[in-house]
Amino acid sequence: MKEVRELVCIGCPIGCQMQVELDDKTVVKVTGNTCKRGEVYAEKECTNPTRIITSSVEVEGGEINVVPVKTQKDIPKDKIFQCIERLKGVKVKAPIKTGDIIIKNILNTGVDVIASRSVAVRS
Repeated sequence: MKEVRELVCIGCPIGCQMQVELDDKTVVKVTGNTCKRGEVYAEKECTNPTRIITSSVEVEGGEINVVPVKTQKDIPKDKIFQCIERLKGVKVKAPIKTGDIIIKNILNTGVDVIASRSVAVRS
């Protein structure tokens, strides 16, 4: 089944308005992009969309009560809500360094959830 999807590229600050022609679930043609990154983004978004997830988890004994976390790489878009649900109730103990693994291989995606800020022990 032929379909045309319209996307705004997020590959760079230009934000090109793109049209993606699909035949069934196969990308046939991408137009409107000004660079190769746009074409790559459009194909990926239409065939296997992924996202980096950001959230926060509780910290025990830290100078602050929560630490921001994120997936180290993007994960399949259809796993976003499961990922957020898995992060609910997670508590870590201070000290924490930026890049520390909070959850290894979340949802068997091969992607770790890491701390995106350091947190010292409360003095």
